[in-house]
Amino acid sequence: MSFGQKTVVALATSVFVLTSPVSTWAQTPGALSDLVDARAGQAEGELQRRGYQATDRSEVVGDGRLTYWRKGDDCVAIMTRDGRYASINRAGRSECGDRHSSSGDNAAAVAAGVAIVGLAAAIAAHNNRHHDADENHDREYQRGYQAALYGADYDDRHETEGYHEGYLAGEDEARNRRHSNSRWVQGAPPAAQQACSRSADEFQNRPYGSSVPIGVRDLGRGEYELTMATGSYRSRCTVSASGDVRAMNPY
Repeated sequence: MSFGQKTVVALATSVFVLTSPVSTWAQTPGALSDLVDARAGQAEGELQRRGYQATDRSEVVGDGRLTYWRKGDDCVAIMTRDGRYASINRAGRSECGDRHSSSGDNAAAVAAGVAIVGLAAAIAAHNNRHHDADENHDREYQRGYQAALYGADYDDRHETEGYHEGYLAGEDEARNRRHSNSRWVQGAPPAAQQACSRSADEFQNRPYGSSVPIGVRDLGRGEYELTMATGSYRSRCTVSASGDVRAMNPY
């Protein structure tokens, strides 16, 4: 099994235990926006001064490290790269170790796990186009993909072909997740969203969890048309409010 295939299996497996490194609430709290790009050593002291405490959760992601900080019920995920805070994003309370988090936080954790499948599917599709790229290329693709997905700046100092292509794919995925989490799209019945996501995965021959709704049109009488995104691919799903898929068509 190649490195790329191993990566896909490992990432897809991690979805089911919800070990996602960051939730899809990729939004920097306004009160912390001034700390983005600050030197980590100085910023940690400022975080503590503002009432945030470090949790014991820390993960390596690509060429950076994610740490989780909490202040009361608020939780943020901070990406540190090259000694600076590359991004500060909101996270669900469960990601800071709160076992009594709300259903909304749990849903965010599930969505974050789904984002990992998006990476697995992107690597698989990329390798199919490149006839199973070598291990270094796959690592660079993953590094670029994660950087874009988590809001980090493009690393032009360490640019490679794999990194560049991964970054572009990560930007696509970040846009998909952002549109999917909009209030407008989330207004569609959950059963309809879930059914169309699964149908779009099958339609595009991708692992379950790769597709998300990014647009919705109310057709009346309990019928909806959802625009589905699977990476850079689009499809249209006609579905009932109860989740009965009527049709799946190319966009």
